[in-house]
Order: sequence, then structure tokens, then C-alpha cells
Amino acid sequence: MQASEVARAVAAARSIASSLALTADDAIVLHDSNKLTLRLLPCDVLARVAPVAHQVAQFEIELAQRLAESGCPVAALEPRVEPRVHERDGFEVTLWTYYEPVTPQEVSPAGYADALERLHAGMRKLDVPTPHFTDRVEQAQRLVANRDRTPALADADRELLGDTLRSLRRAIVERGGAEQLLHGEPHPGNVLATRNGPLFIDLETCCRGPVEFDLAHAPEEVGEHYPGVDQELLRQCRILVLAMITTWRWDRDDQLPNGRQLGMEWLSQIRAALDSEEL
Repeated sequence: MQASEVARAVAAARSIASSLALTADDAIVLHDSNKLTLRLLPCDVLARVAPVAHQVAQFEIELAQRLAESGCPVAALEPRVEPRVHERDGFEVTLWTYYEPVTPQEVSPAGYADALERLHAGMRKLDVPTPHFTDRVEQAQRLVANRDRTPALADADRELLGDTLRSLRRAIVERGGAEQLLHGEPHPGNVLATRNGPLFIDLETCCRGPVEFDLAHAPEEVGEHYPGVDQELLRQCRILVLAMITTWRWDRDDQLPNGRQLGMEWLSQIRAALDSEEL
């Protein structure tokens, strides 16, 4: 979120909480990306704030409710207020349960895999309209092709990313594996270590595809504990996901700290991965 928007976003979240009889004298910024994640105190509520144009919050709330009802390991909405999207000053705000982190912070690979398997099992029971994982790949392809949006990307690197996205997208689809509803980005940043075990957050990236696409976002050791994995498909998905997140780092509007440095490092990793095996 732009620095100029942060103060307004915090004020909107505190105002909404107060209007719902939740005392929010203070707000601690926990994460700042395309949305702002806040811990409101002393009511101890987690608020997620995004520009109204984002328009995915209602979907995320409804999906989180359905998954929680099925016993899936997902973060819960704030139980003291109605589960809905609140709007104020151009922002949409959703209120969630705040979970005190437990130590150690990291989730074990086996625990991570078990939680993801249970999430997938619950998702298989749901029939909700979501994009296909290839739609996400197409977004990256369009960004690579748009020199105005990625002006600092060298021609050789642009060709590498474009070719990798295109060839792996085709290879994964042609492999014809089983597909289902996925989290979309179940990386460690979207997994909370809580007293109740690992819980997944940030469901706005849900899509359909093979479970290996989700596993590609997790640490490599997690795939070793997830049953029935197609290891070749997982390898392809890992390189594809690496190409996608590398592409985002070259977007002129990317605000990830050290994003350009990561983009350079990940380009080297893509080349090494492609050199190690024939696609």
C-alpha cells in the first residue's frame, strides 16, 4: 500500500472497529503489501484493509466461513461482529481473530503438509467459481510482454521468463493431472503457527489446479510429507511459480522490500533449474 494511504487505512479500520463497540485506541501494522494487516488494541482484533477497488474481500469471507465450518485449518473471522465487509473512506475492511504467535515460529514440514492436505480435502467439497491457475500464469505473461510495466527487465531475462511461463504452463496442463480448488499461495507467509496448529490465511488467491501447484509455494521438505505427490509435476510447478513471482518483482509498481534484488537472484535460480533438467 502506498505510504500516503497507510494513515487513512489505519484510521478507517479504527473507526469501523469503534462503531462496532470494539475499542481500538491503537493499531500495530503487521504486514503491508497490496493490503494492510493491522492488530487493533486493546480489542485484540486483526483487521485487513484494502482499497475498495480490490473487491475480493466478500469472496474471502464467505470461503473462510465455509472452510471453517468443515473443520479446515483456516483463520477464523472475528466472532464478536457480523461477518461482512465494512467500507469507509475508500477502503474495505474485514475483521478476523488475532492469534498470538507460538514458539517456535516455524511450522514443521510434516505439520505443514498435514494442514495443507486437510485444507485441500475440505476444498474438494466446495463448488465455488474461481479462476484457473493458468489465469494467474497469463497475468504474469502479460506483465512480461508489457515493456512499459517492466521497463528494467533486460531483453534476455524477458525472453527467459516469457519462454518459461509459456512452456511450463503448457506442460502442466498437458500432463492432465487431477484438479481441484486450491489456496493459490500457501507459502510460509500465509501460514500462522498457533496453539491450534498451523492455520492458513489470505484466501483471496484461490484458484483451480493440481495440488502440486499449491505445494510449489511451500518449502521443498513439505512435498516429501504430502501423500500421492507427482514429483515431476511438482518440479515443473516449482519452476513455474518461481517464474511467476520473479515476474512480479520486475513490475515498476512492485513495493516489496529488496524486490529488485530478489528478482535478480530468482532469475539465476530459474536458469539453474532449467539447466539441471530437460523440460
